[in-house]
Amino acid sequence: MTSGIEAVTTAALGLALDAASLRQQAIAANIANASAETYQPLEVSFDAQLGAARESLASQGSIDPATLAEVRPELVPVAPDEAGLPPKVMLDLEVAAMARNGVQYQALLKGLARHFSILSSAISEGKR
Repeated sequence: MTSGIEAVTTAALGLALDAASLRQQAIAANIANASAETYQPLEVSFDAQLGAARESLASQGSIDPATLAEVRPELVPVAPDEAGLPPKVMLDLEVAAMARNGVQYQALLKGLARHFSILSSAISEGKR
């Protein structure tokens, strides 16, 4: 794997797209099972995993692709409340989260397309 900024950008955008896709699955499952008494809502563990990458950026001023390779977005159950019960699914919040996630996904796709367009232009030396 190359270690230039293009590799880090591509890896970061790819991870963010994977997380957004998983988040969409979690939200859909939460909405589908909202009326089930014992259903434990799902969420994506991704933001917390980016801690090492953020620390690397803060301390070294850069992130290497190996640090990002350790980040794996995954579906996890939402932590139980104080009584040990699974939290209730709030449909209005889930629908709002779905809309927000859709907008984020579209923005990530646009960013990835722009990144590849810049790489394509660099490869062709600006010629069409």
